[in-house]
Amino acid sequence: MRRLDGKSALITGAARGIGHGFAEAYIREGAQVAIADINREAAEATAASLGESAYAVHLDVTEQRSIDAAIASVIERAGKLDILINNAALFDAAETVDITRESYERLYAVNVSGTLFTMQAAAAQMIKQGHGGKIINMASQAGRRGESLVLVYCSTKAAVISMTQSAGLNLIQHGINVNAIAPGVVDGEHWVHVDAMFASLENKQPGQKKAEVEAGVPAGRFATPDDLTGMAVFLASQESDYILSQTYNVDGGQWMS
Repeated sequence: MRRLDGKSALITGAARGIGHGFAEAYIREGAQVAIADINREAAEATAASLGESAYAVHLDVTEQRSIDAAIASVIERAGKLDILINNAALFDAAETVDITRESYERLYAVNVSGTLFTMQAAAAQMIKQGHGGKIINMASQAGRRGESLVLVYCSTKAAVISMTQSAGLNLIQHGINVNAIAPGVVDGEHWVHVDAMFASLENKQPGQKKAEVEAGVPAGRFATPDDLTGMAVFLASQESDYILSQTYNVDGGQWMS
């Protein structure tokens, strides 16, 4: 028997990257997966590529109506919601004196408010169903310590870790386990944007920042989405029923706790 047979999952930001990898892994383990993303066309294309066990759901985590509609779509399609992965997130970098309110509010709207209110809506549905559930929030090694040019992003991921702790303690009374994953550096198309940003801020050549960061990983390489899927499956399965409020580092040895 597969570990997620008969389960219904919603993954935010799942049209590409880490979220896409999670969706593939969950489907292999028997789950039906809602590919939720602000980019409806990309979500539909991803769902189509994953087969009959995947379906697309439009979701803007900064809008409560969109969150509620996404949960309703899952219930209409799958009849229940067993698992949520809060994966949608934004990144930005700037000198402390150059941080703008626009950037701050944009990152907090997605990374903090989006995580909180999507978790809240999913938990409310799970409580209504009466058989518990699993919620997995995506934190980051950036939430474990500060970074010189990444004040806002680091603080949003620290908030995710804190929310995971509090929500886990509160929701376990309903049989809902809340935990988080803190990846290190994960390769993908987003790193083109990140590398260019640091090249501008630190006067580096294109590709230089990425090479420097990779050299600092004890495991000797960037992660791929596949490196994270084992933890995501574990935290969604019955194997994690006695685990709550934890944030697990999956970072190639970059942070030890």
